[in-house]
Amino acid sequence: MTNLDSHIEALLFLRGDPMTTKELAKILSAKENEIKDAISILDEKLSDRGIRLIRKDDSVALATSLESSEICRNLIKEEFNPELSKASLEVVSIIIYKSPITRAEIDYIRGVNSTFTIRNLLIRGLIERIPNPRDSRGYLYRPAFQLLQHLGIKNIEELPEYDSFNKKIENFINEKESDNNSDI
Repeated sequence: MTNLDSHIEALLFLRGDPMTTKELAKILSAKENEIKDAISILDEKLSDRGIRLIRKDDSVALATSLESSEICRNLIKEEFNPELSKASLEVVSIIIYKSPITRAEIDYIRGVNSTFTIRNLLIRGLIERIPNPRDSRGYLYRPAFQLLQHLGIKNIEELPEYDSFNKKIENFINEKESDNNSDI
């Protein structure tokens, strides 16, 4: 199919929500690898435009570019007011750098119960909850597309020192688990 990237752009614009490569392949009667190639082409075409392509896992969405976001904020009422509390910033930072993550792991890292804060972040659409494949009674939390849009990034790996900070959190959790096991 010619202009596959243009068709993907139109579908993402029309939908307004993230779409998986599998969904796009089905709608466009194309192979997933063709969709992935077209997404890369679209990403390149949008690199200096007012709209950017955001990728997360196997999904893509359109979002306002960082350069245009301030102008757009003047046009619409900002959804992120009032400002995030210190607790919300802590939780969203943990989720950004260590997702997917359980509420118990978030509580463990922070040292306090985070249920209320997580609920508020879910309501604001900054994080999302997905089923935990290791425990059907619980959930995992990860950043939502709206958070990536708000931060003006195309994917999580663009965050400052992403790999370094992720390793620090992992080491912290492993050290605490070692300490707890040695106390038994």
